[in-house]
Amino acid sequence: MRLGVLDVGSNTVHLLVVDAHPGARPIPAASNKSVLRLMRYLDDDGSISEEGVDAIVTAVTEAANVARKSGIDEMLAFATSAIREATNGAEVLQRAEEAAGIRLDVLSGADEARITFLAVRRWYGWSAGRVLLFDIGGGSLEIAHGGDEIPDVASSVPLGAGRSTIRFLSDDPPSEKQVKRLREHARELLEATVEEFGGIPESDHVVGSSKTIRSLAKLAGSTEEGVGSEERSILKLSHLDDWIPRLARIPADARPALPGITEDRTFQIVAGGIVLSETMRAFKAKTLEVSPWALREGLILRRLDRLT
Repeated sequence: MRLGVLDVGSNTVHLLVVDAHPGARPIPAASNKSVLRLMRYLDDDGSISEEGVDAIVTAVTEAANVARKSGIDEMLAFATSAIREATNGAEVLQRAEEAAGIRLDVLSGADEARITFLAVRRWYGWSAGRVLLFDIGGGSLEIAHGGDEIPDVASSVPLGAGRSTIRFLSDDPPSEKQVKRLREHARELLEATVEEFGGIPESDHVVGSSKTIRSLAKLAGSTEEGVGSEERSILKLSHLDDWIPRLARIPADARPALPGITEDRTFQIVAGGIVLSETMRAFKAKTLEVSPWALREGLILRRLDRLT
């Protein structure tokens, strides 16, 4: 079947069209992305401004048109933290459905962590043993751990790259004081998260997913031989920490000249790097592997499982 997966996130509205059937890996057929950075449109009362709502509706309508032209059999459409936490989130969902004919399901933070964990487990296989997963979105950081397809613990922390940029790194480039404040805030939240996990969990592999982590790995990471023809992408904490001060001194409009830094992530890549650094440090992870599969692939796999 041909599936469309529409992800209305805090940074982008991204449609992925894949050809998929049970027992096979999903094959991408088409893609459409609109960069919104919804955190810019949050009002003081926690609502998304009228300008932001219009941007969401326009992007969802455009994605719906691409999906129909691609001949999809079914659409999996979902929204994450930006709409989940907005005080007018229900209104945004209704307006998007009326304009585009698409109903968006709102995922909880824990659901995001669990579904992403499923994708990572399938990518690495059962031989990977116990996996500790970090996934950095625009609004939240998801962490999960376990040895099966359903994690033993799944948590969502309000440390997304976009949220952290808006709240702490207001200058471009950010000041050393702003960077320090974000690090201190992240440490405080992550200390409580480690306690939620019962301390540092025993893990055979530490894995990072999401576009932010993949971008940081292209900038500061390396590759190793993997299973089959595909190389593994590896990111060491020491290399990440070496790059963060340099990234923070470069204006956002100049960062896309660096390897792996795309225009849709340039404004929040410094915050993403700081959050990842503090997360790895809190969980005593010196190195992580980078998964090419994340939330969208997890939703596809879950849907195919239900077909069987």
